[in-house]
Amino acid sequence: SLLTLFLGDVRVRSRAGFETERRGSHPYIDFRIFHSNSEIEVSVSARNVRRLLSFQRYLRSSRFFRGITVPNSSNILDDDYNGQAKCMLEKVGNWNFDIFLFDRLTNGNSLVSLTFHLFNLHGLIEHFQLDTMKLRRFLVMVQEDYHSQNPYHNAVHAADVTQAMHCYLKEPKLSKSLTPWDVLLSLIAAATHDLDHPGVNQPFLIKTNHYLATLYKNTSVLENHHWRSAVGLLRESGLFAHMSLENRQLMESQIGDLILATDISQQNEYLSMFRSHLDRGDLCLENANHRHFILQMALKCADICNPCRTWELSKQWSEKVTEEFFHQGNPNSLVSLGDIEKKYHLGVSPLCDRQTETVANIQIG
Repeated sequence: SLLTLFLGDVRVRSRAGFETERRGSHPYIDFRIFHSNSEIEVSVSARNVRRLLSFQRYLRSSRFFRGITVPNSSNILDDDYNGQAKCMLEKVGNWNFDIFLFDRLTNGNSLVSLTFHLFNLHGLIEHFQLDTMKLRRFLVMVQEDYHSQNPYHNAVHAADVTQAMHCYLKEPKLSKSLTPWDVLLSLIAAATHDLDHPGVNQPFLIKTNHYLATLYKNTSVLENHHWRSAVGLLRESGLFAHMSLENRQLMESQIGDLILATDISQQNEYLSMFRSHLDRGDLCLENANHRHFILQMALKCADICNPCRTWELSKQWSEKVTEEFFHQGNPNSLVSLGDIEKKYHLGVSPLCDRQTETVANIQIG
């Protein structure tokens, strides 16, 4: 059944480069009432080109990761920015880490640069004998499968969540019990937890009979898609091809457990389980199942930790998420999701009506 769902969601890319042959989740690729065929063709073509250029840009902008210098470089500004980015990574465990600045310093490659650094910092490359070129290729594909036109659910958000997850992983009480396997799963899940997010919420996908809603029977639609998309990229990159099939399947399953835990509609269930453990005092981090549950809670916290950041960072995130609520699914227009829902009599989603909502009200909840 897993294979059937996987094949129904992700079409495996057959080329060695970065062109995609699977359909993305963006609803306006499917809902032709919003875009013409020519617009769709241009969008797909542009994304294919962007994927290739992103990899080339990353290779240039991340020379300091590989210890490669280019003699007589006239691009002094880029070299200086790389130096600043490297300095920032020395403080990657700081809760006040400015992911927006880091994204600018890495030329839009914050997710690739930060995640690669964390793999190296935690000793995962050596421990799991990873091919660094395959790792970079996997991370570039992940980064490019986030939609940059989404104000909030984009690669910068994924990088921010990955950095927050790293902060949690280094907490003394937790870190002393974690295995390299735990850390590996946590970082991959954090980096891919919103992969190929369409910029609209689950109720919108259900109301519009989107193929993902049908495929996943209206249950954790986005989270299931993020997970299956991550599995597709893991398999395509061959990053863990040297592992046994059993270990690869276990990895895919446990990454799924982590990503599915970020479904906000399941919040009460996880909180209830967490409170029960705390009331009984029976959480044991030596127990692999208990550790995995704590990692699920950690990823949930990392995913929505924006209000806990410094005011300067938190304010930016609150503005971006509000912008997406008002503009999600139609990034090239001033028409909001609420406007679209009104036009097609779908019922306006909570928090998405620009006429009645404000940033402050949305943050209050």
